Amino acid sequence: MEDDNYFEDEEFSPIKSLLGLLTFSTILPLRVYTSLEYMTKLTWCWPLLHVFIGILAAICGYVSLNFLHLNSFFTAAIVYAFLMIITGYNHLDGVMDMADGVMVHGEPERKIKVMKDSSVGAGGVATLFLVASLTVAGIYNILDYNFIIGIIICEMAAKTSLLTTALLSIPLTPGIGCHFIFETTPSKYLISTVLVCIIAFLLGEVVGVCGVLGAMFSGIIISIIARRNFGIANGDVLGMSNEVGRLMALLFMASALFFF
Repeated sequence: MEDDNYFEDEEFSPIKSLLGLLTFSTILPLRVYTSLEYMTKLTWCWPLLHVFIGILAAICGYVSLNFLHLNSFFTAAIVYAFLMIITGYNHLDGVMDMADGVMVHGEPERKIKVMKDSSVGAGGVATLFLVASLTVAGIYNILDYNFIIGIIICEMAAKTSLLTTALLSIPLTPGIGCHFIFETTPSKYLISTVLVCIIAFLLGEVVGVCGVLGAMFSGIIISIIARRNFGIANGDVLGMSNEVGRLMALLFMASALFFF
């Protein structure tokens, strides 16, 4: 992002801030920039913005299944790869860094130091492999039920997981993550989650809502793990919550599809 001095005299613009948030979290060539302060004011809209990313991923899956005639497993891998590429692998380093911090023994200060270290340990690599492979398996599972709409729901719900962790966490300052945590207030979170649940129900009825509940559960668990190990949360913790939230949304939807 450009130097913050560029934004000193900037006036708040909701549209510019929303597009700035999308620029921040994807590789879409929007090139709309705003200050972190203004961009994070609309953090509660993040799940709603990623409905669009989920639609693109679902289209990718539909083309793979119906035009390229690939099987469900190959399609699931392609959809996951598409999601990682379009989001610029934005949260994968968070998965590895938080995992490394959790795995190391010692006081929270030592764990935070390891989490912020640029090198990656075996725990980080293994955790990323597990999260990625299980996510592909989850997409494969919902595709087996012909529930391709679940791709949209899981991508939206991933951000709900992130917001849940942000709501329940104490920020590490300074850092980019602290801006998102400070702006995730109970009222904003409630508005965001209600809207996400409505969209999920319109798309997938009870199964869709189960996906959102899975993501919220994931956000709670990640916040507890972060608090117990670090006492705080930063961008890496939020990144882990996003990726695990997508996985848990898929898990809950796959289970719900069996029963409903």
